[in-house]
Order: sequence, then C-alpha cells, then structure tokens
Amino acid sequence: MALAEDICALVDYACDCDLIGSEDRVWAYNSVLEAVGATGPAPAEAWLADDRYPVLPVGVAKYGSDDPDAAQPYEGASCSVPPAPFDLEGTLARLSEEAVANGAAEDTASGRDRAAMRVMGLLTPRPSEVALAFDDALASQGPRVATSWFYDLCCNVGYVRRAAIARNIAWETPTHWGSLEITINRSKPEKDPRDIARAGAATNTGEKYPACQLCVENEGYPGRSAQAAGGAHPARQNLRIVPIELGGERWGLQYSPYAYFNEHCIAMSVHHRHMHVDRKAVSCLLDFVDLLPQYFIGSNADLPVVGGSILSHDHFQGGAHEFAMMHAAVSETFALEAFPGVSVAVLEWPMSVLRLRSDSREELLDACVHVIDAWRGWTDESVGVIAHDADGTPHNTVTPVVRRVDSEGHTGGPTYEAFLALRCNVASAEHPLGVFHPHEQWHHIKKENIGLIEVMGLAILPPRLVSELGAVREHLLTGELDALESDPLSAPHAAWAREVAACHPELTAENAEATIRDEVGHVFGHVLEDAGVFKWDEAGRAAQRRFVASL
Repeated sequence: MALAEDICALVDYACDCDLIGSEDRVWAYNSVLEAVGATGPAPAEAWLADDRYPVLPVGVAKYGSDDPDAAQPYEGASCSVPPAPFDLEGTLARLSEEAVANGAAEDTASGRDRAAMRVMGLLTPRPSEVALAFDDALASQGPRVATSWFYDLCCNVGYVRRAAIARNIAWETPTHWGSLEITINRSKPEKDPRDIARAGAATNTGEKYPACQLCVENEGYPGRSAQAAGGAHPARQNLRIVPIELGGERWGLQYSPYAYFNEHCIAMSVHHRHMHVDRKAVSCLLDFVDLLPQYFIGSNADLPVVGGSILSHDHFQGGAHEFAMMHAAVSETFALEAFPGVSVAVLEWPMSVLRLRSDSREELLDACVHVIDAWRGWTDESVGVIAHDADGTPHNTVTPVVRRVDSEGHTGGPTYEAFLALRCNVASAEHPLGVFHPHEQWHHIKKENIGLIEVMGLAILPPRLVSELGAVREHLLTGELDALESDPLSAPHAAWAREVAACHPELTAENAEATIRDEVGHVFGHVLEDAGVFKWDEAGRAAQRRFVASL
C-alpha cells in the first residue's frame, strides 16, 4: 500500500498547488500508476471521497477563463502552496524506484530522474494553459504577479529543484570591491574552458535532438541515457516555456532548474544559433526589461574563454537579484559627445565596466552599440589587448547587462542602465587559457570561464571544493602542513593553504571555516582582477583613459 499512499499524496499535492483540478485526481492516480509500470493497487475509498477536493461546476475553466468570477491560478502573488510541507523529492525518489523495480525505468541515476520527471510531466499544466494564464496575469495584474505565479509553478512541478538548490553552500566576503557573493554549486559539474570552446564552435547538423539544452524543443522531452544515440540528455517533461517577443522574434522564457539567485530566468531564441553581442542583442535586452521591468537581463560574451558555458545557442539570463557590480562606486564619469542624453561612468570594479544611463531607450541603444563597435576594433599592446589576429580571428567583445531603475513615483518614463564589461580572449604562452582568464595560480579554486553571473560578482564554484576545503581545514587545524601535499584532496590547494596558515596564526576550530571561506572569497576577487582588461594600476588606468578618449 506504500505505492498507493505515495501516489495519493503526490496527487493531493498537485491539487493543493493548483497544478490539476480536483476532478483530475482519479485520472492522475492512474496515469502515475502507468508511468511507474504498475496496474495497482487501488487508492483508498476515503481518498476518492475526500471532501477537500470538490468537483468544479460545469463550465468553469481552470486556466484563462473569460468568466471574471472564475478561479484563476494566479490569484494573489503566487500559486497555491500546500497547507503542510510535502517531500516532493523523496516521494518522486520512491516512485522512481518503483519504476525501476517494474522494468519501466533504467537502473541508473539518470534513469530514475527520467522516471521522476515523467511522473511530474503528467501533473504539470499543458504549455498552452501556462502561456494563457501568464499572459492573462501580465495583462490584468502586471509583470510582478505574472512572474511570481510562473516561478512558483516551476518550483511546484519540480522543474526548479529547490531541494538541490538548498544543498548549495553560499556566503559573502567583504573585499575592496564590495561584498562578493560566493557559492559552491553542488549540483553543477565543473567544466573545462576548452570543452566549452569546442561545444560553442560545433555546428548543429540536425542529427542531435534537441540540439542543446537551451532549445525550446526541450519542452516535454523525455530525455535519454548516455548510451542512447546523441548521448545523455535530461528529461524535461515538467519544463514549461512562456512565449515572449524580443526584437520582433519569438523567444521563450523559462526558469533555471539549478538557480544561482532569486528567480533566475533564461530567455532563449527559438532559433538554435550562436551567441552574438551587437545592436540586435542589446535591443532584445531592452525589450525584455520593458516587458518585465522588475528583472535585470544580461548576455554572456559571444567568444570562447570569456563567454558562458553554452555559446551555441542565443540566450540571455536575468532575474530578481541585485549584484555587487550594480552598487560599485563610480571611479570617474565622462560624456559621449554624440549622445548627450547618456551619462557614462567607469565603475570601481575588478572587471573593466562602463555604466551607461539614460531616459532615452534609443539613445542608450545607439551609445551601447558605439562602445561595443569601438571596443571590438581596439588594440593596446601595452596592456596586452589585441583586437584581431593576423588571420582576422576576433578577441574583443562585451558582456552586456541591462536593467530599469525607474524611481518610485517617477512620471517621466523609464530610466535605463546598461553595464558593458569589456572582454578580451587573447591567449599567450604564459597564459594558454587566456591572458584575461583566471590565472593558473587560482585554478585550484576557479578554472572555468568568467561568465555573465560572475562578472557581476557572484562566484559559481565547483562541488569538489566541499571535500577539498574540508581536508585543508583539517590539516591547518592539526598543524600538519606537510600533509597538505600528500593528501590528494588538499594537494591542489597546498601552496595557497600554507599562505592562509601564515596569515592566520590565530586559526582555531571555531573560526577556521569562516577564515577559509573569506580567503576563497579573496581568491574570487583576484580571479575577477585577472579577467579585467584594464588593471587598477597606473598603466591600466592610462590605457582605459585612452580607450575612453577614443569614444
């Protein structure tokens, strides 16, 4: 009877979250049975007759009803939440084990996950229902209510994996640059920058479906194992994508399953095409913040090493979060003669960031394009910046971020801010992965590309650090520094750990964890300094002023 109890509890959870209607309960029970390869047992009669779930009157539609008195799924600021905590992850884990036992799922971690997502896909509203409800909420109650409803839906159906996100480790480290946010993402494997570059250069031949994990064709996809043709691909039956329009084209809005910050969303083109940072891209960013002004939105750079992890698909990332970069002090200001309505500031930030602000969307767009185009052609060998190789291979690009900063009670129209982080992916014999990439001395903490999120001051560090830093802590506390090199876990960190020990002779069991975390935060600060094209020394300041003067 444990199977029946789990299915009944899951179906009740779906009703409580407004994922299905009370009249769907028996159908849902039987659908879940089929999904896990079972034909019984029966649910309890008391469950069938539960008066907490009355049948809706005939004619009342659940989603997008034209009847103003009909119940809508977005009433208030979010989806319904079950009255008592429900262990969605644990319940799905037991159901996936049932599927394995019945031969309906592969006896692997990915097979169990595909079984769990197959179950949740049955209980997730159809894409047309979700899109209609989102559009209705957007029109009648505004963007905050619409996105709150959609985000809660994605959490409640298990697409945004709250339990996995909760296992991540996060802290803040005060630095010269402000308070940097550090996260060890336990659900995200570490990637090699060279693998990212190869994936970004790959051309879709049409044989692999979906072409990547950002394609809109992922919506409802059953997933496949590593042994299948095309290789491993996660199940996405519970993924829902809301259609939006950016730049006169159809795009999709979804939330990240392993969010790095609050309401971490992704906007992706319906076309599987390479990333590009140009007028079209910045115009799309501005369209996005006009649609959802409570969110920031940004794009990874469009070149290997300085770009994100998926360069092969045109997409943006945004959400409801304010990053340290957005609060960075202003180092100096200057004017762009051709754009008098745009104020420009050099931010005091380890990356080389220009902040442009204007009440005129079109003038801001023109100014951004002017800066981007100028930077793409800029060479200053005195600081290692080279625009192109002799064969024309480009090295310069920009990581752009856009948000609206309309003040309370502001009646003169929206105010836009654009942050342009200048990037260069030139490499050298000394720094083969990139001159403006994390240098080798920091690879024990951070080797991956510095993408959009990290440019703004939020580190996404690999899960291996949990055990490795734990080993470092133990060796520092015992004073057995020679063991740092002999222990495989601490060996990559040995030189750095010795420096930590020398700087903190007061290290104790009570303060060791906080001390090591702060030192990791300072490493991230150095990583961002490495990625900055204009350093904060005399030569770097002079070089930046030369570029600014050229504008």
